[in-house]
Amino acid sequence: MEFSASQIAEMLGGSIEGNPEVRVSALSKIEEGQPGTLTFLANPKYTSYIYETGASIAIVAADFTAEKSLPASLTLIRVPDAYASFARLLEAYDQARKPRPGVDPTAVVAPGVIVPDDAYIGPHAVICAGVKLGAGVQLYAGVFLGEQVSVGASTSLYPGVKVYRDCLIGNACTLHAGVVIGADGFGFAPGSENNYAKVPQIGNVVIEDHVEIGANTTIDRATLGSTIIRKGVKLDNLIQIAHNVDIGENTVIAAQTGIAGSTRIGRNCMIGGQVGIVGHLTIADGVKIAAQSGVGQDIAEPGTIVQGSPAFPIMDYKKSYVGFRNLPELMQRISALEKKLRDSSGES
Repeated sequence: MEFSASQIAEMLGGSIEGNPEVRVSALSKIEEGQPGTLTFLANPKYTSYIYETGASIAIVAADFTAEKSLPASLTLIRVPDAYASFARLLEAYDQARKPRPGVDPTAVVAPGVIVPDDAYIGPHAVICAGVKLGAGVQLYAGVFLGEQVSVGASTSLYPGVKVYRDCLIGNACTLHAGVVIGADGFGFAPGSENNYAKVPQIGNVVIEDHVEIGANTTIDRATLGSTIIRKGVKLDNLIQIAHNVDIGENTVIAAQTGIAGSTRIGRNCMIGGQVGIVGHLTIADGVKIAAQSGVGQDIAEPGTIVQGSPAFPIMDYKKSYVGFRNLPELMQRISALEKKLRDSSGES
């Protein structure tokens, strides 16, 4: 698909500086721009590349001022926020590449399941009895939906996503390849002979609207009730969410984080990569947890920032870390002082 600078400017509400008829058919990074591509400049670190880019169109901030001559072949589109505008274009480009509606002949759809006319069901997808599908759903190759699963409108499940029975997924969600929703929570009762009896997990997982879940992330079903991922949550790849966890609206969590059972995380939290959170905790709204931290107790104060394992307030952590880094020198100084004391007292 090709678009002219004037079409793009109209879509973004921007102004054109250059040739309004120049056309592009692909997107590019500014340092790798080629003729026929569109790029953007948002980070000042990359400003130098705009003076040598081969791209045909560049989206820039309305107040961008060139310090030297730009390539003659480059047309600028000025917008209030270059990064946000480019993100809108990426979304439009992604939507244009989505597969056409229809059900692949190799897909298995249980009798009685209603597939909306604008839905896409890919090769070897399996849809079990009682599944409900919203308008415009996209189920890519190898997706499995268990009995009584519900998938909301405009939600995309990428190849290999598995959703176990009774789980509910909201509208406009994105689940990337390999995500598993609703596997059993890790529930075992210790026996008298050092063995373990499985505790049946009969709850479900509820994922609200506008949630995005990264590749190979797993969210366990509740023992009773629901594991809940609330509206607007963004989860990275390779995250483990245990049974009965409740994650508040618009919280974001980076890769390789693990959250143990029945922990409640507030709204608008930011959790870094490789964070470990033990079970049955409550974490307040707006909390930030630095990467590789270990959280072993409640964080009750909204907006707290913590770091370390065990995690504690970040300013205290930074002060402590300064001492830790200087520990070898401090040990040498203490040894020298001890030697002086021994020498002055005549000890051997």
